[in-house]
Amino acid sequence: MQEKWISIGKMAEINHVSIATLRLYDEMDLLKPAYIDPESKYRYYTIEQNARLDLIAYMKDLGMSLKEIQNVLNNENIDEIEEILSRKKEQIYQELRTLKARLNLVDDSIARIERYRNSPKTGVCSLEYISRRYIYGIPCSHDFYQQGILGYEKDLLCLRDDLIKKGLEQTYSYNVGTSIAKEDIEKGKLVAKDIFIFSDHKIENLPMRIIDASMFVTLYLSSFEDENEGIKKLIRFCKKNNYAIAGDYLCEVITEFNIFDVSKRNMFLRIQIPVKFY
Repeated sequence: MQEKWISIGKMAEINHVSIATLRLYDEMDLLKPAYIDPESKYRYYTIEQNARLDLIAYMKDLGMSLKEIQNVLNNENIDEIEEILSRKKEQIYQELRTLKARLNLVDDSIARIERYRNSPKTGVCSLEYISRRYIYGIPCSHDFYQQGILGYEKDLLCLRDDLIKKGLEQTYSYNVGTSIAKEDIEKGKLVAKDIFIFSDHKIENLPMRIIDASMFVTLYLSSFEDENEGIKKLIRFCKKNNYAIAGDYLCEVITEFNIFDVSKRNMFLRIQIPVKFY
């Protein structure tokens, strides 16, 4: 046996790969052994073949599949390498965008929990300055102020279907809100208008509307069933203090704790009406 031959086990060890990997590379014609013992069928390599292994490892680190590497090495076409790497670059950018969106969702979730922890006492009306927000939603198909939670659940499913069709994760719909038109709330009519998601920032490729920063009369509630009476309480508070209603009524789900009661939604709400002063 020539001294230059390196056994498959040693070749695997010095290159930090497995023996199974070298056998796979042999089957795919990515790296053939320099010599195969005719009797034992044992594979042997040379030190010069490390360069080929380094190239394969480099291409794998760039995100290329073994099939892509096989095609490139067989064709010896540098244009093909550039084309594959351009596709990989766009794929990585998309993954980064997805990770950034997920990070924003985590930040939003943490902020909502902190808002819940520091929220005022439930059932008490107060004036609150709320910064600019962005919303995206769809018209309500069910008047859940009359039909109850089942109507809300049906509209929430429609919103989630719409978000998924636009390539967004369901997690976005955990910060959801609903609205009643200004002209209806001024008359005391509880008619559902839109259901939407809230965000503190724009979401890429989603046509979002802006809710400008403003003073709001707010009321925190610990149950969906309390909303109707809470709205009436907000309206009475506005009239008592001579506040003019300046826009649509909004209901925001701050957080949900369904882990404590799996039979129904356990929502903590911030209901709000934008106001201006006479």
